[in-house]
Amino acid sequence: MSTASVTPEVVTAPEVVTGAPAKGPVVLTDSAVAKVKEIMATQDPIPAGLRIGVVGGGCSGFQYSMSFENGAGMMDKIVNVGDLKVFVDATSAMYLNGCTVDYVETLEAAGFKFENPQVKSTCGCGSSFSV
Repeated sequence: MSTASVTPEVVTAPEVVTGAPAKGPVVLTDSAVAKVKEIMATQDPIPAGLRIGVVGGGCSGFQYSMSFENGAGMMDKIVNVGDLKVFVDATSAMYLNGCTVDYVETLEAAGFKFENPQVKSTCGCGSSFSV
């Protein structure tokens, strides 16, 4: 299990930001990036990138969402993690600031794990959170 992370480069759509990489709203570990790329390679057509967001719901108020996207939205931040594009809408970016996404495999389960310093509490099953 790798816990190393890649420093993201942030681009605010539609302009391209050059120079030193800025700290993005979300960081993906090497294992998370590898798993996303593995899953993306099975899609037809191959998506442009991964969308990570926060949506209302669950017993604690908010849930994380992940889906594949074919392009950035008007208010998205584009985080370049190596050659993987991660799209984060402006509202979700507020809740994801400082969040690390990892991919974890254990004997019982495998999946993406969000470590978010802004979370104040989670529900009993761990699928939702509050800030």
